[in-house]
This record gives sequence, C-alpha cells and structure tokens, in this order.
Amino acid sequence: MINTKIYKAVYELAERLMKAAAKDDREAFDPLYAELQAICTDNENTDKDHPEQWETLADFTEELEDALPIYQKALEKAIAKNSKDHMASIGFSMATLQVQLGQTDDAIERLQHAKASADGIEDDELKAEIDQLLETLTTN
Repeated sequence: MINTKIYKAVYELAERLMKAAAKDDREAFDPLYAELQAICTDNENTDKDHPEQWETLADFTEELEDALPIYQKALEKAIAKNSKDHMASIGFSMATLQVQLGQTDDAIERLQHAKASADGIEDDELKAEIDQLLETLTTN
C-alpha cells in the first residue's frame, strides 16, 4: 500500500503535470516533473518506495527511450510487492511505448506478462486494452 501522504502528493503533481502538458507550458511542467522525480528518488529503497510513484514518473517522461527504464524500475518494484494491478498496468504502458519504438516482439512479450498479471485483477478495462493490443500485434 502506498503511503497516503505520498499518494496525495503524486496524484496532485500528476494533475498539475497534465494541465501544464495540455497547455504546452514548459515553465510549469519542468519544475513539477523535477518535484515528482525528487519524491521518487527520496523514497527509493525505503518503506515509502512504491511502484505507483515510479509509474507516474514514467508516464510524464517525454522521451520514450528515457521512460522505458523508469517503467522497468516500477515493474521490478511491483513484482517485489506482488502487486498484480501495477504489474499489469506498467506492463501495458511499457508495451505501448515499445510499439511506438518499433520493438514489436518485446511489446508482445511484455503484453503476455501483463495479461498473466491481469488475470488476478478487477480492472476489466485494462484487461480489454491488453487483449486488444496483443491481438492487434499478433494478427498483423
């Protein structure tokens, strides 16, 4: 379970980052991103470390090549906690980036792992998204 104070800070930063990104407001986006990055770094390898904060950081990392290792870190933390929801969500996000980077085989493998993790969760929408992308990649 993510620390409530950290969850609120990450959630608030995510909302503010989305608004800044929507307005293409670099002056607002950059310091917010740095603040989120600091939360992740400050909590890393402590009892407050959680895959959700890393996943959120990866979500707002603009360079796809830079986002993948952050998602990988989030995935490793989710696996360590055996958090199926996060494993499925992070896996789907990673696969989506891998598709954009032309790494189709890696994306298919990541989706297969995400699908296996999703079997134990209640998020039917995420399950459908995983299935749909996997089907698209394996039928083309």
